[in-house]
Amino acid sequence: MVEPSGVLGVFVIALGMVLTPGPNMLYLVSRSITQGRRAGVISLGGVAVGFLVYLTAANLGLSVIFYAVPQLYVAVKLAGACYLGWLAWSALKPGGISVFAPKDVPPDSPRRLFTMGLVTNLLNPKIAIMYLSLIPQFIDPQAGPVLVQGLLLGSVQIVVAVTVNLSIVLAAGTIAVFLARRPGWLRIQRYVMGTVLGGLAVSLAVDTSGPAKAH
Repeated sequence: MVEPSGVLGVFVIALGMVLTPGPNMLYLVSRSITQGRRAGVISLGGVAVGFLVYLTAANLGLSVIFYAVPQLYVAVKLAGACYLGWLAWSALKPGGISVFAPKDVPPDSPRRLFTMGLVTNLLNPKIAIMYLSLIPQFIDPQAGPVLVQGLLLGSVQIVVAVTVNLSIVLAAGTIAVFLARRPGWLRIQRYVMGTVLGGLAVSLAVDTSGPAKAH
């Protein structure tokens, strides 16, 4: 049904993107550091629901629109490459800030934590790019129903993202203290993440494949 190469490709890209600084990581880390692990886990629940919303929407109709209007697909893909490039520059430029740098965030109720996690993810361009431009490239129309493949590959991304984010939430306080005492590690973290983002941006910009046809 789903080619192993497709699963591996989505796994690698999902891992690279979840480990790069973005709205989701910034929000989850800030909550975990300032309000505790429980707040981070609740916020992650909202983020996870946001992934499910994107997964459902992308596989039930957006791929059809992209196939019908290939120019729109190309525009979204190039916009995605530009956004990833901007994130890479933000991480690599002199004076860039690490996601684990301490920030002051006022405490919120569990309901607001969950809602903000959901909204942060839904408004995260990086996640939209993942579902609209990257995952469809690993779908093989000859390997079976595109909808099923899309759901399975999207599930791989969700498992990777939630697992990594949960690990970060649980270890955020310890990591922040470790990095605060070792400024050199903060720079290394930024350079690694910026390099990964830049590689993704170039790969996406030069890719010439089109969207998979839904059936």
